[in-house]
Amino acid sequence: MKKVAVIMGSDSDWPVVKEACTQLQQFGIPYEAHIMSAHRTPGSAAEFAKNARQNGFGVLICAAGMAAHLAGTFAGNSTLPVIGIPLKGGAADGLDALLATVQMPSGIPVATVALNGAKNAAVLAAQILAVSDSDLTGKLDETRSRMAAQIAEKEAKLQAELAH
Repeated sequence: MKKVAVIMGSDSDWPVVKEACTQLQQFGIPYEAHIMSAHRTPGSAAEFAKNARQNGFGVLICAAGMAAHLAGTFAGNSTLPVIGIPLKGGAADGLDALLATVQMPSGIPVATVALNGAKNAAVLAAQILAVSDSDLTGKLDETRSRMAAQIAEKEAKLQAELAH
């Protein structure tokens, strides 16, 4: 199975980003987490992205706040799928991060999840990898079934409460 790289612009991003790592672990997907900056360490970020495929990665997840453009830097240096996690914070409370992540030039896409959407970034990475991995597809199907069962239980509880 290919690995997923989980890249954050700063150690202050870890409280959100660790949710992606936890979700990847639950799916049994190998990953590496690193701190790199599109602006403070542009050379090492570009080098990592350029070599990611040959180093066994299949998806790159990049999390950054404010107008930092970490996902764009990785997308510009790799043809692997890049998933951006815009992080809340700063003067615009994450709107700048969302716009910087989602507004990519034609031909250099970044899949973008919600503000602080680390768990969904990991699920999307799993879905991408599952295109060629039936075991992972089964894990995704099981996860969806569990979510549906949880909602059914909540609905039953609500209806029981309303009936009284």
